[in-house]
Formats: sequence, structure tokens, C-alpha cells
Amino acid sequence: MELPLVVGVDGSDSSLLAVDWAADEAARHGLPLRLVHGFRWERYERALPRFTTRPRAGEVMAQHIVASCAQRVGLREPGVKVSEEVLPDDAVSALLHTAPDAYALVVGERGRGELSGLLLGSVSLAVAARAACPVVVVRGASPNVRGALGRVVVGVGDAAERTGAVRFAAREAEARGCSLTAVRAWRRPAEQGTGADAADAVDPAPEERAAAELEEAMRETAGAHPDLLVHRHTAEGPAHHVLLDAAADADLVVVGAERRQGHVGPQLGSAAHTLLHHSACPVAVVPQRV
Repeated sequence: MELPLVVGVDGSDSSLLAVDWAADEAARHGLPLRLVHGFRWERYERALPRFTTRPRAGEVMAQHIVASCAQRVGLREPGVKVSEEVLPDDAVSALLHTAPDAYALVVGERGRGELSGLLLGSVSLAVAARAACPVVVVRGASPNVRGALGRVVVGVGDAAERTGAVRFAAREAEARGCSLTAVRAWRRPAEQGTGADAADAVDPAPEERAAAELEEAMRETAGAHPDLLVHRHTAEGPAHHVLLDAAADADLVVVGAERRQGHVGPQLGSAAHTLLHHSACPVAVVPQRV
């Protein structure tokens, strides 16, 4: 049975943008779409005495949110199978509950009621940092979100976190019929310096190692996706800066995130954290258990 694509909905403009993105994504991959709304007040309202058979106001609102989003998906992508679910829990817990049985989770940049000046909503950040499946945060400029640029970018990090990210990015690029740009950042050892006096002593090994590591990381992808156009790019500098630059003209940027066994709490690397707050395009965070 195919795992569904799960999208968190709360009626905000940001979540409606995520619904549209998720509908297109489900159509590209031929996946069912599951709309999930977390309504924590239902948990407390159930304990109150009932003096009428009419549905509670909160329940009506929650059902209206998922039903209107389902109708929106039907108008946008009629071929996508849609299911709706209201869970009696806060948004983060509700979405994390669905993660083990999801192809990916899709969330908006921020939820209803969160300040527009925030770089990223608390729900989006918490889900991306803790989910057991890939999480896509839909954010960025309109051409990037619409997928009008024909380019997926993947950050090729250390071996422990890159495998899942590269595979996910390759599937995305192939489904979209666009190119994949694999990016590996490298840093020059501090003792080499950058001044004119050190020019003759600069060791080219860091850049060469980065290129070799990038080639090795993409070898499996080249074999599994022979028709996929893959560009390999190495750049000097911090990974989060390099990936932000690469994401500026991309439809999606994909990064890995280590999930260490026994660790409690959020687990995000600096590159993923920066992209989630500042990327010009949607960001996919792909967990890798180590």
C-alpha cells in the first residue's frame, strides 16, 4: 500500500499554500493525500457536560477547515485521492503521530495566529526537527513555490546524513522532469590563511576532496536514475551560506538531518535550520537515523 502524503492544515494562508503544493506533489508521485488538523481543545471539551446534541463550535470549525481544504484539492487536482482527519491534539503532536506512516509531511511556513514577522512558525520548526519522515516546509518566492525554475538542489553533507536526502532529491527531480544540482561545501584549513603571502602555500586538497566526496555520493543516484541530469557543484564556505545561494533559483532544496537513537528533542543541523528560516524556495528535511 502506498504511503500517503500528509499535509497539516489550519485554515491560514500559509497552510492553504501548503495544501496547493501538496496537491501538486501528490499528483506528480501518484500518492493519496491526507489532510490533518490538530485541534487540542477537543480533548478538554470532551470532558465537559453536554446539554445539547449540536456539535461544539470548535468541532464544527475543525471539520470545516479540513472539508474546505479537501474541496480545494479536488478543484486543483481532481485525480488525487483525499482523506480528512481531525486529531484531538496540538498541531505538532498530531502531525508527528502521522509521520511513521507518511511518505512525507508538508506544512506551511507559519500557522494561524502566529506573527507574520516571525522567520518561521513554531509548529513548522518543531515538526521538521523531530519527524521520522521527510518534512517539506512550503516557503519562498512565488516562482520557486510554483516550481517554475526547473531545478532541485540537494546539500551533500557528511556520509551519516546524506544518503536519504540524495535519494529523496533524485526522486523529486525525476518526478518534476527537471535537473538536480548536488552541492558540497568545503572549508580551507584556517592555518593556510588567505593573504598574498600564503598564496603559494595553499593546499588544493580540500577542494579536491570535496569533489571526490561529491562524486562518490552521487554514484548510486547516477545508476538508479540514468536519465536524470545531475550537476555537481563544490563551493568554498559554510554549508548554510552555500546552500542559501544555490536555493535562490531552485524549486526545492533538500537537506539531511541526523536522528540519533535515544536522543530526545529537536535534531537539526545548522544548514537545515538556516534554510528553514531564510530559503527562497520550499525546504525538504530528510531524517537519517545514525
